[in-house]
Amino acid sequence: MALIKVLDKSFEPYLTEEMIQQRVKALAAQINEDYAGKRPYFVAILNGSFMFASDLFKHLTVDADICFIKLASYKGMQSSGKVLTSIGLDEDLFGKDVIIVEDIVDTGKTLHHFLPRLEHQQPQSLRIATLLHKPEATEFPLSLAYVGFEIPNKFVVGYGLDYDGLGRNLKEIYQVSE
Repeated sequence: MALIKVLDKSFEPYLTEEMIQQRVKALAAQINEDYAGKRPYFVAILNGSFMFASDLFKHLTVDADICFIKLASYKGMQSSGKVLTSIGLDEDLFGKDVIIVEDIVDTGKTLHHFLPRLEHQQPQSLRIATLLHKPEATEFPLSLAYVGFEIPNKFVVGYGLDYDGLGRNLKEIYQVSE
């Protein structure tokens, strides 16, 4: 993996495709164990989580449902500070075991504002699975049940994560080069 350029920024290799896939398989194995005999309902947050959600789902052996919802708070490399919902959640979650699938949790603001809407529907359980977590950036504490990687507070692209819409198609994850 070599240095890449996305728009006006340079990014250096951070997580290889193999590292990501191994961790996704491990997370799926843990979910399979935790939800044996149950039917979890996954709520994947678009756009960033689509690759993670897809790969995670491929390794599930438990019966499961999935839906997608679009929440956004980013513009470029900065959080806009506002959480916008573009595509709503149509399913009733009452009594269901719900797992939110996120690409990355950094400040935690997006999920902090979204979780009460899900809790209001009284699911049986509500857990969060995220591929990446930036503990240094977290301002809104969240209980993360499944974490792929804890990473430093640096901007990353690839494997669904973008910089102004570009870079999502990369199989690896790159971090901004200082």
